[in-house]
Amino acid sequence: MTGAARPPYNPSMASDDARVVAVNRRARHDFDIEETFEAGLVLTGTEIKSVRAGRVNLRDSYARVEDGELWLHNMHISAYEPGSRDNVDPTRRRKLLMHGGEIARLIGKTVERGLTLVPLKVYLSRGYAKVTLGLARGRRLYDKRRAIAEREMEREQAQAQRARQKQ
Repeated sequence: MTGAARPPYNPSMASDDARVVAVNRRARHDFDIEETFEAGLVLTGTEIKSVRAGRVNLRDSYARVEDGELWLHNMHISAYEPGSRDNVDPTRRRKLLMHGGEIARLIGKTVERGLTLVPLKVYLSRGYAKVTLGLARGRRLYDKRRAIAEREMEREQAQAQRARQKQ
């Protein structure tokens, strides 16, 4: 057989072949994201089929460390129609896979500094379901308004600059 050999696996390029399944757009509005982490997601057979079909909702979901393990709560994965009896509860808690040292670091940050772990997106990478978690601090209503005002101001400045460049 002739053909191009596949290049060796490079973790820094893992996101290039990733397919985003769901994004939690509300998280960036409600929280200030300080740091992001990648974690593997443990799913059953019918759940991964639903994820591949894009039937995932991240609204109101969060992650917690319990007994030294990382768990994702309230993520809704719709039932796989042909799955019948093999389907599980759509909002059950799901285990996340991370290295022990990273989990220990997360424990320290969430307990000491009062931060929350929020899932930002779910994607498929090399056939595996992965979650990007954000270490987040909740925003108050006035912080949200300020962020919107700053974003609009930056947009207006960019438009004015483009208009000046056209002249």
